[in-house]
Amino acid sequence: MINIGIIGAGRIGKVHAESVMRFVKNATVKAIADPYMNDATIAWAKEMGINEIYTDYHKILEDKDIEIVLICSSTDTHSKISLEAISAGKHIFCEKPIDHDVNKIKEVMEALKNSNVKYQVGFNRRFDHNFMAAREAVKAGKIGDLNILKICSRDPGAPPVSYIKVSGGIFLDMTIHDFDMVRFMSGDEVEEVYAIGGVLVDPAIGEAGDIDTAIITLKLKSGALAVIDNCRRATYGYDQRVEAFGSLGQVAIGNDTDSLAVISNADGVTAEKPKLFFLERYMGAYTAEVNSFIQAVQNDTPTEVNVIDGLKPVLIGLAAKLSLKENRPVKIKEIEEQYGL
Repeated sequence: MINIGIIGAGRIGKVHAESVMRFVKNATVKAIADPYMNDATIAWAKEMGINEIYTDYHKILEDKDIEIVLICSSTDTHSKISLEAISAGKHIFCEKPIDHDVNKIKEVMEALKNSNVKYQVGFNRRFDHNFMAAREAVKAGKIGDLNILKICSRDPGAPPVSYIKVSGGIFLDMTIHDFDMVRFMSGDEVEEVYAIGGVLVDPAIGEAGDIDTAIITLKLKSGALAVIDNCRRATYGYDQRVEAFGSLGQVAIGNDTDSLAVISNADGVTAEKPKLFFLERYMGAYTAEVNSFIQAVQNDTPTEVNVIDGLKPVLIGLAAKLSLKENRPVKIKEIEEQYGL
């Protein structure tokens, strides 16, 4: 039985705890820590069977019986806690992003070189049944050579402006998942980025220095093209679609719905709306990614989403931010050179 410690008892920390305790074999959550632990969270943890509950996460790092740490705290703590956990010899699952600062990600990369620690970044969409099926079709050559990849990602509603202010901006908060999907779906690297965007949902988002609607075009090293469209508002639900078009055909995935029922009558033809919330849409993927990481630890195999996979989408996001600011295409090499990569 592998003992796990979870750092951060917010929404995603609870998701991972419930996944491990209910669906993952040969692993248990031994302890959970959060500086803002309250009575409700303590009651939830005890109900889940987690008996060691702390406000200081260092107690988890000091526990020799804990082999794995899940870092589910606020983004600004990810790289710091990663370094501390590496030093403590814990295997680490870290929610995305590792950091918004590439230099801090480089520190984590350097620390990992001199350790036996396994490290996985939480890009959960790679483990979604729909995206995995589409990726397998592309990888197996069923659509021939990839020509165009289209990704649509729209949230049902914008987060609070207080969150927007500390999120790192739409490209490093929301689109970062789509940048990872471009790499995952294509099996290729991004060479150049051009982004345009605007404030079409909430003027307060613009006042906070961000945008809420964007289109990003990307050129891959193979010459293939990718297009991402994002919006912080989709009144009909959580809109997550992908189409990969190639020399021999295409593969496309639509939204998950509560059912596939389609009603046809005199009023028209109607079907279910997409699932409303990302937790509904990706709950299975969250379980699968943590299970994958635990298996990598148990079997001493490489993690499926490593520290480089955590770095690359941040570089693309920074290129997109610069492109939007300067209204020009930006090569990833330009960002890499800026950070000595």
